[in-house]
Amino acid sequence: MTAAPRTGPTGRTALRPLRRIGAVIPALLSGVLGVAAGGVVILAVAAIVPQPVVFLGAGAVTVLVVTAVVARVAVAVDLRRARRGSRGWRAAWIAGAAWTALVAVGFGLLFLRPFPPMQQVPVPADVQFWQLADGSRLAYRASPSTAADRKATPVIFLHGGPGTPGEGLPYGTQALNAAGYDVYSYDQIGAGRSTRLDDVTGYTVSRNVEDLETIRKLIGAEHMILIGQSWGGSLAAQYLAAHPNRVAKVAFTSPGEIWPGARPGSGASPWGGLTGANKKRYDELTSDSRFLLQAVLLTNSPQAAHRLVGDAESDSRLHEIAVAGRDLGRCPGAPRGEGEVHQNPQGFYTNQLTNADFAVIADPRPVLRTVRTPALILRAECDYVRWTETREYRDTLPDATLVYIPGAGHSITADAGPAYLRSILGFLAGEPLVSYTGADDPAG
Repeated sequence: MTAAPRTGPTGRTALRPLRRIGAVIPALLSGVLGVAAGGVVILAVAAIVPQPVVFLGAGAVTVLVVTAVVARVAVAVDLRRARRGSRGWRAAWIAGAAWTALVAVGFGLLFLRPFPPMQQVPVPADVQFWQLADGSRLAYRASPSTAADRKATPVIFLHGGPGTPGEGLPYGTQALNAAGYDVYSYDQIGAGRSTRLDDVTGYTVSRNVEDLETIRKLIGAEHMILIGQSWGGSLAAQYLAAHPNRVAKVAFTSPGEIWPGARPGSGASPWGGLTGANKKRYDELTSDSRFLLQAVLLTNSPQAAHRLVGDAESDSRLHEIAVAGRDLGRCPGAPRGEGEVHQNPQGFYTNQLTNADFAVIADPRPVLRTVRTPALILRAECDYVRWTETREYRDTLPDATLVYIPGAGHSITADAGPAYLRSILGFLAGEPLVSYTGADDPAG
């Protein structure tokens, strides 16, 4: 005769381990759901209130509430515990609080440890400042003409990046002074020793164009000669489109894109060329969890990113990234010169936000095609900027001359300073230059 199933106390006891396992799994899942919900809330609140104490606090509260509620539902799988009412909720809140504390500690270790700031050095004695109407200042250096026949039109150098200035007066300054030109070099807003904006969304292409026009007025120049390196070339093109009658001549040296929208996704990145210790250092700097959180916040709420990770820390990290990539502007195998690592701070937020703005602004080429300002374009043999981007300047500007510089990388003066200077001085003097007119990359 077959025995009936056991449904008494002994049978219920046998099911307890299964019930407990069934409750533990959802309880663990509650912790995961709590963290996920907390992350979503952090981003949502940061977009509205960019104060770290607010959006991080909101995330912590969300982790607590979601974990406790889901855990309480999980415990309800055991019907006998569900009847205990307040005792079940008390246990759920205790578990949620413990899990939230654990998550907070882990979050702090991963995301709240600041990157060490770079060493601060005294401002060099020859650095001066232009005071702007909004209270910000632009650091600059000036070197006057040493010639008897001083030219009325000054030369203004525009550095690259955005946000990556050099230190000191640019290569060729003395020769330009001897040719009769006053020379100016300045740190663009948010970079070098110039002011960092409290509202980082103020870093735009138009802000840089307006600053350059303000500089023209401050130095009392009717016209300027612009020499733009890399991003500085892009900025020179933007200024030329906005103020064509204020530019006497313009030189684009290894220029960046004339307009990113011309070929979406074609912008060149040099970082793939890193090898060895430099690549390892770059990977360490850009894969750091705090840096990744900052990057996520930048796309969601730049102000929140800025208030969580300030300028000094961000600029120091960008400085280290630049140091890791300092050889990328040279031809392969070129010896590294002395003094290439300087202490003029990089500008992280102007780099990120100005680039983001550059990607969405209007096309300047229709205006530039009507501008008859004499233009020189220097194309280096080993430049990592795509040839089609450089050629776009020649194809767009009606009075442009493109000169090919062999044996040089993106930083032309580091590898071929004399050839660079001959081209610049010859262009300014109106001398004929050996121009490249082909459609294909002259480097082959």
